[in-house]
Amino acid sequence: MPTLPPFPAVEVARLPEIHLHAQAIQRLPALVEGLGRRILLITGRRAFTDSPQWPALLEALEARGIEWQHARIDGEPSPQRVDTLVAEYHQRDIEVVVAIGGGSALDAGKAIAGLLRRGNSVMDHLEGVGRGLAYPGPAVPMIAVPTTAGTGSEATKNAVLSVQGRDGFKKSFRDAQLVPRIALVDPALLVGCPKPQLAANAMDALTQLLESYVSLKASAFTDALAWAGMEAFQQGFWDAWQAEPGQFNDGYSRLAYASLSSGITLAQAGLGAVHGLASPLGAFFPMPHGAVCGTLLAEATAANLAALEQHAPTSPALSKYARVGRLLSADPELDDDASRLALVATLRDWSERLNMPRLGDFGMHAEDIPRVVANARGGSMQTNPLVLSDAALTALLNERL
Repeated sequence: MPTLPPFPAVEVARLPEIHLHAQAIQRLPALVEGLGRRILLITGRRAFTDSPQWPALLEALEARGIEWQHARIDGEPSPQRVDTLVAEYHQRDIEVVVAIGGGSALDAGKAIAGLLRRGNSVMDHLEGVGRGLAYPGPAVPMIAVPTTAGTGSEATKNAVLSVQGRDGFKKSFRDAQLVPRIALVDPALLVGCPKPQLAANAMDALTQLLESYVSLKASAFTDALAWAGMEAFQQGFWDAWQAEPGQFNDGYSRLAYASLSSGITLAQAGLGAVHGLASPLGAFFPMPHGAVCGTLLAEATAANLAALEQHAPTSPALSKYARVGRLLSADPELDDDASRLALVATLRDWSERLNMPRLGDFGMHAEDIPRVVANARGGSMQTNPLVLSDAALTALLNERL
């Protein structure tokens, strides 16, 4: 029998307890009751609270004798908003935080849950711009209920907070204790999501799956999950996209699975150039994160492929990109070179079909590019398959300006 090479090491960071199925929202009151009876509900602006699920949830909580408080997150959460809510609820003996909404509501919920017991400022721990203090915990148990399929925040340890403007930033409060205790993923909550938001969130999930799949920190564990997530995305996204208003179909379930998988894989393997650029773009300009991912993914993939072929032709990322090209183009007979070309062509076609906005639509100009590139060398760039030059980053930004 031939001798096999050593099996590569695998490390898996903390994960939440996961419930993923249609109508999972109905289990939320019982799951809350298992953790405590005084809860803080964090939601987004109004999508969930305007839905029939909101009064039904409140009635079910009250029937179980669960006391609830409610706070909203309007747009992307800032450190100031988190600190305000922590100060407001610090003395109220909150036993459980339940965050329901998109990535912004979930990220805010994680930060608030992490700080409620001590009552200190998130700036004590916000990486890069904070005071650099180690987070001692403990965090209040949290249940994350995503109502969008994109960020995967329900499965990660980082709470992304931002201050927008010329001197803005987008940074994480990050610790394993912030991983939600429970991720309750109900794909039926995606029904009714406006198509531009559905597209942007879905492209964020696909970006996270692809970037973690070719990441320098990818492992056998993350490869298997990223691949399954991309298969689910390829099988489900367009069915969800084309669904009649108010109509649930299995595409939503596959899309929700892809999004959850992307959260797990990014937490374990890291991301790449798209997310490296998305951080300063989202800080300096009013760009929704999913829209940034959707508009940059094809050109970043093309830039990575060109750089790999020139500088790292033996990189395993090249064969991985080829495999994804065969999957997303639905042509399993393509050879590696043709499938990599098909991958870029497919991603460009999807960007056009989904009407992904250009960077200039958010007020960005060519003279802004050097500042974005200079601030794009953060954590996500460190796991890109190779280091992209400033010239390569500049070129791909120009392509989507």
